[in-house]
Amino acid sequence: MRVGAFVLGAQFPGQVQDEVLDRAVRIAEAAEEAGLADVWLAEHHFVSYGVCPSAVTLAALLLGRTRRIGVGTAVSVLPNAHPVALGEQTALLHLLSEGRFTLGVGRGGPWVDLEVFGGGLRAYEEGFPEALDLLLRWLREPRVGADGERYRFREVSVVPRPDTASLSGGAAAVPGVVVACTSPGTVRLAAERLLPMLLGMHCGDEDKADMTRLWRRTALEAGHTPDAVEAVAARHVSAGVAQVADSRDEARQLLTKAMPGWLREGLGQHVTVDGRPRPMRDPLGYTELLCELHAVGTPRLCADRLEATAERTGIGRFALLVEGCGDRDGTVRNVHRLADEVLPLLG
Repeated sequence: MRVGAFVLGAQFPGQVQDEVLDRAVRIAEAAEEAGLADVWLAEHHFVSYGVCPSAVTLAALLLGRTRRIGVGTAVSVLPNAHPVALGEQTALLHLLSEGRFTLGVGRGGPWVDLEVFGGGLRAYEEGFPEALDLLLRWLREPRVGADGERYRFREVSVVPRPDTASLSGGAAAVPGVVVACTSPGTVRLAAERLLPMLLGMHCGDEDKADMTRLWRRTALEAGHTPDAVEAVAARHVSAGVAQVADSRDEARQLLTKAMPGWLREGLGQHVTVDGRPRPMRDPLGYTELLCELHAVGTPRLCADRLEATAERTGIGRFALLVEGCGDRDGTVRNVHRLADEVLPLLG
């Protein structure tokens, strides 16, 4: 089992943004100190739900601040970025970090971001496969050209080539790529390209198990060998929440006191690009749901929840939101308790 921290860069009510970003950096440093395997970085635009607008930029900083821990994006929003630019950044971080960087990509949402960055609604609704394929070619081929609906350019050399370094410690020759999957269509897209999935914290174990079964079936139908399918399936990532405390009630109270205010403000700021109605989750109800689904409680309860998810879904990699209490020092304590008291209990 490989357990990492998920950093949203959440701005809780009353906090200023440099305070939030300082906490995000400190989480990564604490995760390395404590012995967690990874830190995963979210990306959002124009909302206090998450104040990091460039996960790959923050990843570069954290890779420079750390020496061992894996750093990944969860996720870089592909419709808002040029796949070649993101591929170049990925290759650079892969080489300079000796293989510690993983690129997570996703479609994002139908937000005003699409208007600001110029992709438009079509990039969100139809353009993700084209952008993903161009990105993958950039990470795997020495020269790349494009003649698609959105991207057209003459063949150019890939510089720097991500597979040109001699990496130690069994690191992959090319950067790892994971795809955020929230629908059957995206699951099939990832499976056909034999890419591991990142599954969100809003999903329970049954939904995630259904998605891993669909992914495996689609990957086999696409002609990938059973051995290759199983090897990539071992790299799926399950996002969740972790709050370790001396009792279940204490852990739940920490989150239900802090998270609803953040969710109410942060999610309420989302603006759709085309004015479509946007349902709003009940902040307290959503917090309580996350407490039920994930590792929130005593060390033993947290370990049991993680093991149950791994058994039900087949996923052994976790990206756990650790900043739910909203407090910098409390978050660092939570990271250390997760590493020191929960990880030793995992089978």
